[in-house]
Parts: sequence; structure tokens; C-alpha cells
Amino acid sequence: MIIMKQWNKKLNLHPVMIFLILTGLTIILSGVLNLLDINEQVYHVNSSTLEYSVELVSVLNLFSLSGFKYIFSETVANFVNFTPFSTFIIVLIGFGVMEASGFLKSFITLITKKMKKNVVTFLIVFLSIIGSFMGDISFVIMMPLSALIFKYGRRNPVIGIVASFAGLCCGQGLSLWYTSVDSTLLSSSLAAARVIDAEYRMASISGLFLMFVSAIVLSIVIVNVTEKNIALKVGKIETTEEEEFKLGKKERRGLMFSALAALAYFLFFLYNIIPGLPFSGKLLDNSQLLYVDKLFNYNSFFSNGFVFIVTFFFVILGLFYGMGAKTITSNKEFVESLAYSLDDIGGSIILIFVASLFISVFKYSNIGTVLVAILASFIRSVNFQGIPLILLLFVVSIISTFILPGTVSKWAILSPIVVPVFMNAGITPEFSQIIFRLGEGVSFGLTPLMSYFVIYLAIMMKYNKDMDSPMYESIKYQVPYSIATLLCFAVIIVLWYVVGLPLGINGVPVL
Repeated sequence: MIIMKQWNKKLNLHPVMIFLILTGLTIILSGVLNLLDINEQVYHVNSSTLEYSVELVSVLNLFSLSGFKYIFSETVANFVNFTPFSTFIIVLIGFGVMEASGFLKSFITLITKKMKKNVVTFLIVFLSIIGSFMGDISFVIMMPLSALIFKYGRRNPVIGIVASFAGLCCGQGLSLWYTSVDSTLLSSSLAAARVIDAEYRMASISGLFLMFVSAIVLSIVIVNVTEKNIALKVGKIETTEEEEFKLGKKERRGLMFSALAALAYFLFFLYNIIPGLPFSGKLLDNSQLLYVDKLFNYNSFFSNGFVFIVTFFFVILGLFYGMGAKTITSNKEFVESLAYSLDDIGGSIILIFVASLFISVFKYSNIGTVLVAILASFIRSVNFQGIPLILLLFVVSIISTFILPGTVSKWAILSPIVVPVFMNAGITPEFSQIIFRLGEGVSFGLTPLMSYFVIYLAIMMKYNKDMDSPMYESIKYQVPYSIATLLCFAVIIVLWYVVGLPLGINGVPVL
């Protein structure tokens, strides 16, 4: 880490240049690995026949004519379809109205004025951890929101950004609500389990107890790291003293207007995601069997329109607050508020563009897929049992996340091998899946291959323009969280296994 810092300072590399260098290194590495004929077998389980199929995956050579054709022909399309970019821009529109109208300042002041700073930090972290039910949009909501909560609370916004990103990443696998990702993972685990036991059953809430305890413990750990480590490193915000903001009659009227509008909006969408009532459920994909799939399936209106639903909700909050508080008095002021958060965003767009290039090139090369498949084969080749086997999967999950952050794609490679190996060792598929998810959280926030890392980096650069090495410093702030998370989750996993506590409803660690 020290060598990296000195090297980065000496070259004075901007994150844009770092992503371009990483892209070039990926291209060269793919050529070398392809020349060495690096490949690995990836196993798939047919959920109907319970039979294995084998696919040989090789590293694709990007340092070739076909590789360069892919880069030049697909880069624009990959950028346009890069979900973090569109999500970030759209959500910022909603934040702009809320901030320009004064809603956020009034609302945050109202709810935090009597709270201790540790409590505020805990709420931010805990909401970030459980925010996984919203999907990836939680990254572009929680980080800007946390920055503003700290800003209006007269603390350095960078502390809020770092803490919320840590909660989002370290708590990546702590699903207290059953989501479409959990449904996909369960399907993969169940198919692999039925190779060993054709009658095996898994419940959707089989890991709820362990997840809940882990979320609480992790929140406490992250808050302690934030207040005792990160806050001291970041330092206090440098601002001129100004009179403490107080809620007046106009501000309270604005909050009342926004609350009534938000309630009506919330009830409308709530009714339309409840099945079985007269004219209800219009936003669901009723072709699915499970409610979570009806709600979050790719064909459901709610899932496809969720980003806009949230953004429009923010716009309503800001607009009605502005109408009540008289901070928005004309259509011109409203339109200008829509662009409030988009000022000086050109640098962020360039940063996101080069990050999307790096991620798409690395993904196309199959380097991550092949390396994860090699790690899966290693788990099968060693004859570990009990705690050593548990810790091995935990470490493999950590390493795999550096090179292949996608949860579903990783487990699709690992589960056909991991689940049968664990079952033969007397460990349930539920527990093996949980170990995998907890391992992800250790390294998820440290890899630039994670698509929302670039959003974290962009927001950090917006609020801390004096960073000498933005990429290095942004990662450096996450290292203490990753170390603490590793120790925290390792202890929880081992204790749960040794004591034999239930993982959740109808879920146990041992067969």
C-alpha cells in the first residue's frame, strides 16, 4: 500500500489514467494468458434432469484483431448500457430538486438535531446494509444522501460517503429481505444440492437469523471504525462559521406539503404491488410464481421502472416542499432545480466512461471467469472437512470477488462444485451459500471491477477536491472496514457452526 501511494504520487495519476492503464494491462494480460492456453472447466447443473454439463472456458485474446474490433465496436454501446451511469444521472436529478428547494436541509435538520453523532452514523450504516433490497440503486441513493446528512450536520461529508459505501459493500450479502438475487442463488444452490439428494428443500428465509445478527454486529463494527479511525483521518470540514439553521414556519409548512404528497405517492405504488385486491398488482409480473419474482423480475414494470419511481418520488418531495416553503415559486425555478446536482459533472462522466471500458474489456476477456473456475476446482481437489473447509470457501469468495464481483455469475460457477462438496462434508447448502455471501462483503468495496466503485470515486472527488491520489485514498479508506469485516464474519461463521445455532427458519448449518 505504501509503495502504491508513493508510485501514484510520483506519477500524479488521475483515476481516468489509472483506468486506462488497467484497460491496457488487461488487454496485454489476456494475450499472454491466451498464448499460455489458460482455461478451465465450468460445470452446470440441469435443474430438470439433475445432470452435469461441462463447458471449457478459455481466456479470450484481446491483443488481437478480433479483440480490437470488439473494443472499437462495442465501447460506445457498453457505455450507454452501463447501468451505474444512467442510474447516477437520473437519481441526481431527484436529489437536485430536494437540495435546491431546501427540503433535504430542513428534513435532515428535523430528524438529526437531537441525535448523537454515533447514532446518526449507525443509522446511515444500517440503512446502507439493509438497502440491498433496493438493488444497486442503493449505491446512488445512500452515498449522496449520507454526504448531505453529514454536511448539514456540520461534519465532513467524506466521512458519510466512506461509511455508507462500507455499509453497502461489506453488507452486500446480508439480505434481510428476500430479493430476486437471493431467488437466483437459491435456485442454483438447490439444483446442485439435488444432485446429492433429489428431495432436498431450501426455504427462502432459512438464513434470516444469522443475517440479522450479522447486520447488527457489522453495523456496530463499521460505526466504530468510522468514528475511531476514518473520522480522525479525514478530519473536520473546513467551512466558515454560520448561524445554526433552524426550522421556521415556512420550512415546517414545506415539510407538511411534502409529507402529504409523499404519502399519496407511496400509497398509490403500494396498492399496485399488492396482488389479489380489486385493480391492484398492475406493476407486477404475474407470470411468475414467487412474489419476489413478480416484483423484481426483469419483466415487471416495478423492476424496470424502479429507478424512475424513486427519482420521481424525490422530485415530488422537493417540489411540494418548495411550494409550501415558497422556495420554488415558478416553473423556471423548478426546471433549474432539476439540474442543480448536475453542475460540474463532466469530469464524472469521463471517469465513468473509462471505468465502463475497463470493466467491459475485463469481462469480455473471461479472465475472471477462468480464475474463479480454477478456485472452484481447487475446493473440490482438497480434502478439507469442517472448519478448514468453511474457511477455505470464505477465502475463495473473498478472492473471487476481486476478479468477478457479480454475485450471481460467481455462484453459478462455484455452486455446482461447492454445494455437493459441502453436503458430502455434512454441511448444508444454506450454510455454504451464506458463507459465500459473507465472503463477498470483505472485498467488494476494494475492487475497481465492481461497477459502482466508480460512483463512489466520483462522489468522493466531488466532496474532496484536495485528494492527492483519489483512487489510492478512496481504496485506503475502505481497507480498515474490510479487515474488520473479515474478522467479524469469520468469527460469526465459525461460532455458528461450532454451536450449531439455527441459521433461520428451517435452516441449520449441519445436515
